[in-house]
Amino acid sequence: MVSKIDSLDERVMRRLKLRELRIFTTVAETGSMGKAALQLALSQPAVSKAIAEMEHTLGVKLLDRRAQGVDPTLYGRVLLKWSVAVFDDLRQSVREIEFLADPTRGEIRIGSTEMMNAGLLPTVIDRLSQQYPRLVFTVVQAPTIAAQYRDLRERQVDLVFGRLLTPIKSEDDLETEILFEDPLIIVASAGNKWLRRRKIKPAELIDERWCLMTYHITGVSTFVTQAFRARGLELPRLTVRSNSPHLYYALVHTGRFLSVAPLSTLSLSGKRLGLRALPVDLPIPAGPIGLVTLKNRTISPVAQLFIDCARKLAKPFAKPR
Repeated sequence: MVSKIDSLDERVMRRLKLRELRIFTTVAETGSMGKAALQLALSQPAVSKAIAEMEHTLGVKLLDRRAQGVDPTLYGRVLLKWSVAVFDDLRQSVREIEFLADPTRGEIRIGSTEMMNAGLLPTVIDRLSQQYPRLVFTVVQAPTIAAQYRDLRERQVDLVFGRLLTPIKSEDDLETEILFEDPLIIVASAGNKWLRRRKIKPAELIDERWCLMTYHITGVSTFVTQAFRARGLELPRLTVRSNSPHLYYALVHTGRFLSVAPLSTLSLSGKRLGLRALPVDLPIPAGPIGLVTLKNRTISPVAQLFIDCARKLAKPFAKPR
């Protein structure tokens, strides 16, 4: 005997069309039948009819109608969540077909933060773009690590490349690969007075001009706070508070400011950015650098090229120092 659920599955597979699913997701995203019709170049009655047919096929109400527009119901939100995955998988399949037809082209979308954009990430992109000149790289810069993971779950990016949340939590839907530990180094410019010293005590730098994130914001400043407090020291006085590493490095370049930079950034881009490590005995361990992907999402060939290149370029930093 065929169960009710089996019967529903069969009916949905026969009747539900990809076009209707696209109409539904557009209506849900815009919150309006009229706006969705305009965006899809359809008439409003055609949009309403498609939604009604979907509701009839599924046997549930997908949208709550109100004067200001529409909102997805409980059932609608479930369908919307899995529709995002359906269209993402479809886009991935198209990209993979294009890649198989021409392995020298394709697009990779990378979730990152500005701190990574100054170091290892441009090195990976440069290496791949030399090997595959027709590859396209879209870097989505998120303000926080948590925001990166949200972009990944919403299929806005193919992978996340950067500093991982610590302690690293086991997420059912995320695959995490640690590449190397990347401590923070106190940096100055070549003309800074402190570079004339062979050894500097951390306490001597507290009243210097520092540029960092505000201390109560999670991120780089958290690691700096932990390092100074572990020595029983006050926190450095922040002259400039910002979440922009490029601003830090521009100010450091004047010779009058101090900041911190990841060891990988100092090694790969220190000369270009005009950064020099200060001889301070203050280890600042930070979260590891790694890759994060979705477990239930097939890695595209182009994304795999990026992952393989990142692993190769990270190897020197993974060695004990």
